[in-house]
Amino acid sequence: MRVFIAGGTGALGRHAVPALVAAGHEVTALARTPDKAAALERQGARPVRVSLFDRAGLASAFEGHDAVINLATAIPSMSRFMSTKALRANHRVRAEGSAAVASAALDAGVARLVQESVSMLYRDGGDRWLDEHAPVDHYPLTRGNFAAEASARRFADTGGGAAVVLRLGWFYGPGAAHSEQLFAQARHHVAVVLGRPGGYVSSIHLADAATAVVAALAVPGGTYNVVDDEPLTKRAYADALARAAGAVPWVRGPGRLAYAFGDRLTSLTRSLRVRNARFRTATGWAPRYPSAREGWLATARTLLS
Repeated sequence: MRVFIAGGTGALGRHAVPALVAAGHEVTALARTPDKAAALERQGARPVRVSLFDRAGLASAFEGHDAVINLATAIPSMSRFMSTKALRANHRVRAEGSAAVASAALDAGVARLVQESVSMLYRDGGDRWLDEHAPVDHYPLTRGNFAAEASARRFADTGGGAAVVLRLGWFYGPGAAHSEQLFAQARHHVAVVLGRPGGYVSSIHLADAATAVVAALAVPGGTYNVVDDEPLTKRAYADALARAAGAVPWVRGPGRLAYAFGDRLTSLTRSLRVRNARFRTATGWAPRYPSAREGWLATARTLLS
């Protein structure tokens, strides 16, 4: 297939582009700078300079493509996660950028749109398994993701073809700034636990998320959870990270104190035991790393090499 990818130079995109190329697809990707364009060319993709918010420019770039994949985000680093300005920028990419992508895909007659979203939209489920029909929760940080999903549905509802929404778990792995920061903290004997230690976190290694993006090119339209097979409790997740870092935690926190930050950390403090069965059944996809235990060990080998 001829595939256009927005967000191809981001944390997930840097894994998704080579995965798409390896699967035999002809890949075009949005690039904002010469350095990023060169990086895409090294991965086998053809870079295009166009703004994510330029509907006409995007439509021209999408012409002749079979599918558009939108992985564009501006998720702030851990040090800036509480910054209103940084979060506003991410919201604009998610809401306005996704709207422009969907509209341009319609204008260009693209047959398939794949839109990245997050599984942190679901309400706290305690220890219950959550599938795609589980209740979602509307809080400030989710507005951009709900807007992106709405744009994907608009694409499908107005005759654009198949729209696939991938609700990813909390991704981690080489190239994700927050992962590298968490790993560095773990090597200094600090274990980050956000919320109840017995609550669940549903994660996905970036390499597994990338293969899911490839699989999404052949799945029926709809919404799918993309998470690993075994969500871990937050305590177990912190222990898996510590083991990978080779350091016994001396400090664990902030735990329940993280709730004091309110909506800013809602996506990370809740308990989400998310199920990936629908996507696995529809595509045959399976994560290489069944849980963060295996995934963090692989990440550590890369970061320490």
